[in-house]
Amino acid sequence: MGFADFAQLKLPTREDALPGRTTVMPVAARHAVLDAPLRPPFAAGTAITWFGMGCYWGAERKFWQTPGVVSTAVGFAGGFTPNPTYRESCTGRTGHTEIVQVVFDPARVTFAQLLQVFWENHDPTQGFRQGGDVGTQYRSAIYAADADQLAVALASRDAYQQALTAAQLGKITTEIALAGPFYYAEDEHQQYLHKNPWGYCGLGGTGVACQLGTGVLTP
Repeated sequence: MGFADFAQLKLPTREDALPGRTTVMPVAARHAVLDAPLRPPFAAGTAITWFGMGCYWGAERKFWQTPGVVSTAVGFAGGFTPNPTYRESCTGRTGHTEIVQVVFDPARVTFAQLLQVFWENHDPTQGFRQGGDVGTQYRSAIYAADADQLAVALASRDAYQQALTAAQLGKITTEIALAGPFYYAEDEHQQYLHKNPWGYCGLGGTGVACQLGTGVLTP
């Protein structure tokens, strides 16, 4: 996804992070594919969560193609710099990772099912990289909206680790925490692979299935 010369393999401290700005990034009012709001308020009865799977272009498409997902948006979370630009995030000096915001209807798709999409469509063992994309901004992450989501996410990690270990793959490095601020990326990045059908997508999984029937990934 670019800017490899700036790749950073160490997270900055709050003191070293770029200062950012108070101005909120402008984005379109409606989702280019789902025709839903890109910003809150979202429809009553919907839920929200955030996933980092490396380059957010392909990750966002994977979720907007998931039945029951109402809206998606790409941006940055998990760091220090308020309202960063894409170029700032690529320096590794914001502390953020690339994130997909997922708004979903729990009556049509559960958080557990979204976790299955998450685990199976990237490699969560790679630390500060994803495939050929290298840098702290490509780290795997789940940012939960509440304590219930957090508990399910942690249980799913433990269950998926067992499957990865059985396949002789590495240790999960996914950052899992309650969500902090989410900052929207520039409008050109929103639904990027819809706007640019031949654009770059580095999304790829390990080939190891995430089983929902383990008793821990309950709806």
